[in-house]
Amino acid sequence: MSPPQFLAIVGPTASGKTGLSIEVGRRLGGEIVSMDSRQIYRGMDIGTGKVSLRERAFLPHHGLDLLDPDERYSAGQFARHARRWIQDIRGRGRVPMLVGGTGFFLKALMDPMFREPEMDKERLDRLRVFLNQLSEERLTAFVVTLDPQRQGMAEGGRHRATRSVEMALLTGRPLSWWHAESDPVEEPMEGFIVLLDPPRDDLYEKINRRVGGMIEEGLVAEVERLLTAGYGAEDPGMTGAGYREIIGFLRGHSTLEEATEEIRRSHRKYARRQSTWYRHQLPGGGLVLDGSESIDEMVESVLTGWAMAQERGVA
Repeated sequence: MSPPQFLAIVGPTASGKTGLSIEVGRRLGGEIVSMDSRQIYRGMDIGTGKVSLRERAFLPHHGLDLLDPDERYSAGQFARHARRWIQDIRGRGRVPMLVGGTGFFLKALMDPMFREPEMDKERLDRLRVFLNQLSEERLTAFVVTLDPQRQGMAEGGRHRATRSVEMALLTGRPLSWWHAESDPVEEPMEGFIVLLDPPRDDLYEKINRRVGGMIEEGLVAEVERLLTAGYGAEDPGMTGAGYREIIGFLRGHSTLEEATEEIRRSHRKYARRQSTWYRHQLPGGGLVLDGSESIDEMVESVLTGWAMAQERGVA
């Protein structure tokens, strides 16, 4: 067994990953790689819970503000970028820390993906326009029909479900077949995984407070700026929880109070999907924290676990 090449702090939205990672990184000499499929987008700060400039000043961060909201970003792209960041961080004698809630980004590193086949761009663009107009229920029905082994709107949400449909229709093979039958592009990377898994009631309370804070911090104005810049509800970055509900409010489909409560429901639903995914997909041998300890105690637990994982790898 080789020593882990990175430390990952994962968990559902609002579970406390950012605060813990900053403290661990300061003690460990780490640099943070964002593992969040929404924080890659420029101009989307409040609604994604993006780490603040003040927090970034404590530790170097990688993987933020890479793309405009109308661009797509796949798990395969993340894996390629993350491998380079991890190598560079290790080359500086520091510890790579992958932090975020997008579990299939982590899986793409630890269980490398296949080389994606070429797809006709014109047909792909037309298909995406159609799929972006579907409800979650209808999109899930397409996934279940075309690729029964996948879980529809499971972890990864619309983006993952849309990709499942695209692969099935444009390659003639479902995404599950490509994963099972194609050779991986890269060798697997080993990591030490820390899962933050608070009790559901505590997590929901944190989510409710966070969403209220987003509204107070100016989420409506952020969405207005994005719409004014020419981005729309169908763009990949704008389909996430918070943005689609505020777009509905701005178009007169709901009151701000109704939109806010819908954002809370969306985040709670997403957190349930994330927790389910982590329980079934993460490898054993990591560390699970329920948030009942103080931040100092959790930091010590992570540092101890990381040191032991390094020792096991060397032995």
